Amino acid sequence: MVKRLYNKKSKDELVKNLGSEDFERITCSFYNYIPIDSPDEYRDYFYSYLNSLTILGRIYIASEGINAQISVPVHNWKKFKDDINDIEGLKNIPIKKSLSGGVSFYKLVVKVKKEIVAYGLNRNSYDMKKVGKYLNPKEFNKALEENNTTVIDMRNFYETEVGRFKNAEIPQVEKSKDLLPEVRRMLEGREDHQVLLYCTGGIRCEKASSFLIGSGVSNVKQLHGGIMQYAHEIREKGFESKFIGKNFMFDARLGERITNDIIANCHICERPSDTHRDCSNDACHILFIQCKECEKELNGCCSEDCEHVASLPLSEQKKLRKDPNRLIKRRYFRSPKN
Repeated sequence: MVKRLYNKKSKDELVKNLGSEDFERITCSFYNYIPIDSPDEYRDYFYSYLNSLTILGRIYIASEGINAQISVPVHNWKKFKDDINDIEGLKNIPIKKSLSGGVSFYKLVVKVKKEIVAYGLNRNSYDMKKVGKYLNPKEFNKALEENNTTVIDMRNFYETEVGRFKNAEIPQVEKSKDLLPEVRRMLEGREDHQVLLYCTGGIRCEKASSFLIGSGVSNVKQLHGGIMQYAHEIREKGFESKFIGKNFMFDARLGERITNDIIANCHICERPSDTHRDCSNDACHILFIQCKECEKELNGCCSEDCEHVASLPLSEQKKLRKDPNRLIKRRYFRSPKN
């Protein structure tokens, strides 16, 4: 019998199943840049294995490696960690646990991609054997205070809006493929600076640092384990957090609080808020920041128009979704001051 290697359940069924679970889950992530000769076979194996342990999440596999964010049942945690060590290329791989609990993923998705980080780079423009020097959180904090140091946030602008390192420079780009050319432009004339890179878990900085080194930036360093590892260590070791606000997460939680600082504003009324939401209008689903007052007033929608559409009978909503002039193509709602 052929095994089913993808989810067929509806969102409502998945939510119901999660609600009936009588165990806790651990959300974590890991990645590794390793040559994978047969990504499709690796994908099928990984789906079957993770599914057998009731693990949920999103995993990307490419010829250059693997990038995984997953939710593991507590009772399967030890087995999962032991098993990972037996998989070629993943032995002793750092696994970063999230700070908080809560529902992070509803289903298991394992996909084959061209890249595990979609920068769209020419393969001759970087060498993953040459990456920036790793700094642990304490070393990163010290380096932030040194002269001739440039700090670059390697994440998307909607991530940086709710949390970032103090004095970090934010590339103003919309697409991942534009990010590294823009960072290289930002560093013109500062090629000899100490350049500090950071991202959520470290994977984006790996390839970014390799690209920058290959383009003539001589002193590139990266936060080892990213903001996720940094957040754990400032709690465990009690040193000052130079990261302020929330760490945006690519799962149902949409973020973990690192400090109590709220550095963003509601995209509707501009009151202080750093809560990302997915618009409740099914023809929109745009990602935006909304305060509690506006959420209540607009029923979780990003505008009065979307709130009106979401209030219509489902049959009417489906008709509107077929109208190309009604569909919203934006991924993210920029606040008025951006």
